[in-house]
Amino acid sequence: MSEGEDRFAHGLVIGRFHPLHAGHSSLITSALRACDRVTVEVLGSSGERIPLDARAEWVREEHPTARVVAAVDDTPVDFDSDASWEAHTALIATLAAGPVDAVFTSDPYGAELAGRLGAEWVQVDPGRVLNPVSGTAVRADPWGLWHELAPAARAHLAARVVVVGAESTGTTTLTAALAEALGTDWVPEYGREYSEAREGGPAGPWRSDEFDLIVDRQLALEQTALRRVPVPVLVCDTDVLATAILHERHVGHEAPRLVARAASHRPVLYVLAGDEIPLAEAGAGDGGGPRRAVQQRFRDALAASGVPWLEVHGDVEDRVARALPAIQSALRDHLASVAPLEGRPAAEPPDVTVGE
Repeated sequence: MSEGEDRFAHGLVIGRFHPLHAGHSSLITSALRACDRVTVEVLGSSGERIPLDARAEWVREEHPTARVVAAVDDTPVDFDSDASWEAHTALIATLAAGPVDAVFTSDPYGAELAGRLGAEWVQVDPGRVLNPVSGTAVRADPWGLWHELAPAARAHLAARVVVVGAESTGTTTLTAALAEALGTDWVPEYGREYSEAREGGPAGPWRSDEFDLIVDRQLALEQTALRRVPVPVLVCDTDVLATAILHERHVGHEAPRLVARAASHRPVLYVLAGDEIPLAEAGAGDGGGPRRAVQQRFRDALAASGVPWLEVHGDVEDRVARALPAIQSALRDHLASVAPLEGRPAAEPPDVTVGE
């Protein structure tokens, strides 16, 4: 369609959106500008690890005026097979739920698809000159192309590394140092801010429901940070499991609801900060006995969590050096979830050493 011509009534964009990136969004935006209404079809195969529903939600968030539908399409892609074309086109036409006037693609297959649907083909950014990115490229190098992803895709795909520990074990200092070494952001502990502002301060009697508030606010901070994180990992100073342990200490019993929330919100790795820092040096004054008991409770909870974890000791540099290999191993496993099919090799995170 050239400038000055009538708009299309109904435009169509199809794709796997695995994951949703800037090239996809440019394609959809082009269709929205040229059409009265646009249907975006998220088509995936059974072997893909990122759920179709999640990918459809990413598109809806990024392009709220488009009609977004999703379906599994396990028919092999074979551009030389008429049977393959017929199967794909039948599904696409059904999902379109009405006549299609224009098909928007970057790749040449759009001409054939448009012809079979009785529509006009609109090629957007041929050869991906304006948006030189593809889903294949992102899956091969998520670290290098992370900036191309939509915020919702980042929030879904980024890994979380959580630093925990008893009082005054240097968790915040370690969290910040790990984030710096990884070139990423970190999330502070909301409970610390809340404990200072609450009536009675940290030492006053605690209600059980206060910990639910802390968890809600902590998760909100995480979600905001995950959408903006510059690489596929976020470092967090505490999480739901740590808050559940603090509930035990301050309220005197376990909170099953918090334990359940922790089980459904698992990071890729826990880093437990050692408790060898003297309390006087750390500025704490409740005595070493309670801190040792809480530290042991962390060890027991982490061992039972099913999440990889390690305990680190020494100064900050020693702790970072000890944690980084474990973090990179966890990230390597996590990034396999970005691969399109089971059995594909995991994308490799870059090597990071202390002092880089």
